[in-house]
Amino acid sequence: MAFLRQYVFPFLIVAMFLVALVAVSARIFLPADLAAPAPQVEAPAAEPVATQPSVTSPN
Repeated sequence: MAFLRQYVFPFLIVAMFLVALVAVSARIFLPADLAAPAPQVEAPAAEPVATQPSVTSPN
């Protein structure tokens, strides 16, 4: 258990940090249009639920 605590777990933590650092830093090398945040597009409004047609008397 001491081997895991002294060698394996610290290595995993540092490796995870380095992977996250590389992923975040990779934005520098992307083309300018890909490095920008995604545009916010509004979703279309939902269609109203159809109601049963009202019965009208013929004129």
